[in-house]
Amino acid sequence: MTESQYDVVIAGGGLAGGLIALALHRARPSFRIALVEAGKTIGGNHRWSWFDSDLDDEGRALLSSFRQTGWDKGYEVRFPAFRRHLSTPYRSLASADFHEGLVRALPEGTLMTGRAVAALDARGADLADGTRLDARAVIDCRGFGQAPQLCGGWQVFLGRHIRLAEPHGIACPVIMDAHVEQHAPHGNGGAYRFVYVLPIGAHDLFIEDTYYADDPALDRSALSARIDGYARAHGWGEHEIVGGETGVLPVLTGGDFRAFQRAASTDGVALAGARGGFVHPLTSYTLPIAVENALAIARDADLTGPQLAALFEARARRHWRRTRFYRLLARMLFLAARPERRVAVFERFYRLRRGLIERFYALRSSPADKLRILAGKPPVAVSRAIPALFKNAAPLTSENAKTRTPD
Repeated sequence: MTESQYDVVIAGGGLAGGLIALALHRARPSFRIALVEAGKTIGGNHRWSWFDSDLDDEGRALLSSFRQTGWDKGYEVRFPAFRRHLSTPYRSLASADFHEGLVRALPEGTLMTGRAVAALDARGADLADGTRLDARAVIDCRGFGQAPQLCGGWQVFLGRHIRLAEPHGIACPVIMDAHVEQHAPHGNGGAYRFVYVLPIGAHDLFIEDTYYADDPALDRSALSARIDGYARAHGWGEHEIVGGETGVLPVLTGGDFRAFQRAASTDGVALAGARGGFVHPLTSYTLPIAVENALAIARDADLTGPQLAALFEARARRHWRRTRFYRLLARMLFLAARPERRVAVFERFYRLRRGLIERFYALRSSPADKLRILAGKPPVAVSRAIPALFKNAAPLTSENAKTRTPD
């Protein structure tokens, strides 16, 4: 094996690519792995959060390499009609800690940051600087990008990490505070708006203003001002801004998944992460799915590149089939609920049993769960709900979708 030859080359150093590199190294310490990322750091500038119930023991063990913030006593949700505490433990991981954890865990030379991939094939990768990396297997994790073959709406958000002079006194996360004015993210039209608050230290808060909107336009100034207003309303006036992020993520309602796969694929190259379609259609969550896929790749680490590509093509189609129910709910949200009334959909959902909510986020809803979610008085007009079953939202084609893609 020469200096340019690898067992596995992974294109894209986001969440999916980083976890695959870590799982592969743990399973096959002798493997020579290259994780190639165009940005300066692995993971970019993001924060990933999940419920402890999303993962099994093997998944928790994989994430144990990273410094995390956790809340074992659960979280809160707040709506105009009620507020509720749920006891499911909650976790969060900052991309800086993700990068540092990978630096510690992986052999020197594995992480190739600041190196853009120009082209991939079944035998390796060509980098933009002219370097050729030959490999037995190649995995493409470079993000979702545009997907005109798929349809849906958008989750638009701006988050800010603030540091206060005095302790804030918040004990647990508020993952959905919808007791706020229902603005749109750009000041026009409607959307479902909520604020997400993580107490990540005695003096530190992460506050995110989030919207389920029909288009991906994001007005940074407007959202920043709304975060300022939310902080003032809760007595968090004087503060230092430590960091932040913005995002525009697709919420999938349907489309032609096989056409999406054909457009994104390269012969003999495995697709993982959002580029392979591995997302929660309604919440845009990726972390639990990325963990499962990383462990699956590690279990089949000795496959050739084309064999791995075929395995993950089939795995992605199974994922698409098993998430059909969640795309149906996304259609109800975007096509049946008027934007200003979308809050009622979530308000009703969070009155359901804790176990059902846990299984929903983990993509493990039982037949009984699905019946319970759909049963009873609907939060949308029946005259709008029935047509929503048979139509779809707009194609996911906007350039603004590139503000941030799930990975």
